[in-house]
Amino acid sequence: MRALLSVYDKTGILELAKGLHDLGWDLVSSGGTASAIRDAGIPVSLTEDITGFPAILGHRVVTLHPKLHGGILSDRSPDQLAEMEQYGIEAIDLVVGNLYPFGSDPSAFSHGGGTAEDVIDIGGPAMVRAAAKNH
Repeated sequence: MRALLSVYDKTGILELAKGLHDLGWDLVSSGGTASAIRDAGIPVSLTEDITGFPAILGHRVVTLHPKLHGGILSDRSPDQLAEMEQYGIEAIDLVVGNLYPFGSDPSAFSHGGGTAEDVIDIGGPAMVRAAAKNH
């Protein structure tokens, strides 16, 4: 089983990551979430190691990649499993995310250039919607 953990508010994420790891789950994460998990001594794979791309465009593109969204969206039918194998996509069974605090002071936001546009989350809602579609 594989979980993608990518959160702005990291409250409780270490306890969840440890619990999932203790249950045998493989963890995938991005940026600050991955750093926090790794610093706690919990094994985690970086999204960039899965996708082959680091966070780009001022951190605007991190999780928006077929190797992540394909893993979330696959319905696990034989045709889709074959296609996942063809493209080297591994299934993602659980998505844990929360969204950037839109409307908060953008100068306190750690990604981007400190403008209101930087606090408009794109990847988080896309992951949540993909997970909901495949729930």
